[in-house]
Amino acid sequence: MLDFAVNVRAGSPPAWLTDRLAARLTDLGRYPSAADERRAVAAVASRHGRDESEVALLAGGAEGFALLPGLQPQLAALVAPSFTEPEAVLTAAGVPVHHVELAPPFTLAGAQVPDAADLVVVGNPTNPTGVLHPREHILALRRPGRIVVVDEAFADAVPGEPESLAGDALPDVLVLRSLTKTWALAGLRVGYALSAPELLARLTARRAHWPLGTLQLEAIAAANAPEAVAEADAGARRLTGLRAEMATALRALGLEVIAGAAPFVLFAVPDAELMRKHLESKGIAVRRCDTFVGLRPNYLRAAVREEWPVLVDAVTEVLT
Repeated sequence: MLDFAVNVRAGSPPAWLTDRLAARLTDLGRYPSAADERRAVAAVASRHGRDESEVALLAGGAEGFALLPGLQPQLAALVAPSFTEPEAVLTAAGVPVHHVELAPPFTLAGAQVPDAADLVVVGNPTNPTGVLHPREHILALRRPGRIVVVDEAFADAVPGEPESLAGDALPDVLVLRSLTKTWALAGLRVGYALSAPELLARLTARRAHWPLGTLQLEAIAAANAPEAVAEADAGARRLTGLRAEMATALRALGLEVIAGAAPFVLFAVPDAELMRKHLESKGIAVRRCDTFVGLRPNYLRAAVREEWPVLVDAVTEVLT
């Protein structure tokens, strides 16, 4: 199917990246080396202007969420609608969860976070709304005794990463980044966390030994090299142009389209179930959104792809 449902770079990783990973296949008979880990940590630290002690390498950004219960929060406030993994892992660990539901257009202005919340999780840009929150709005969530977790899985899909907190050394802010989307590495699981050394130590205290393999470490080092960062930014600029065209076309059909900056678009249709079935009959997959807290069931999410006119044409058939 033409996949607009998954927010991963269409196709395969770039040839230079697969070549670099392939060159390490003969090393798989040995455990990952300390040198490999140092190279990956150094690449991340250099990219974001952080000290190496402020970097923790992860098996995908989702591992960062899986480790959050180790911080022993008493009440977690999850800004919604948002990625559902934090709720799943925190609830499974017995952590009380409060959803801070944002109304359309899903901005943080006026968000009511309980004073008792000692952990707040927010996406930027947020999945599935695509909204890019100003950094000052996220920083306004800080309180004494509270940790603010910022999911920046799609930050490198925004040209220049203008609202990112990845470069800010703040003791109570934990930034989680993923490399799987931009580089089509969902099958490899690569990401990292950025925060104060003390907070990272608490986060990773119960991890298993050898949490990342040789190819994961190589991918992190490669994707954070200056030339790779420049390539990602160029790709982000191209996607931004495609996103604007796609959003304009959907609005021209009279649909509600949420303003955002992520490589996907959230839009509402009169009958989402009927729309999904029709699109499926055309060989097109989109993401249903009735599984997200705080979203009406008539929302759909579609990744930004060069083939967006095919999607818009199929949507038009249902509406007319």
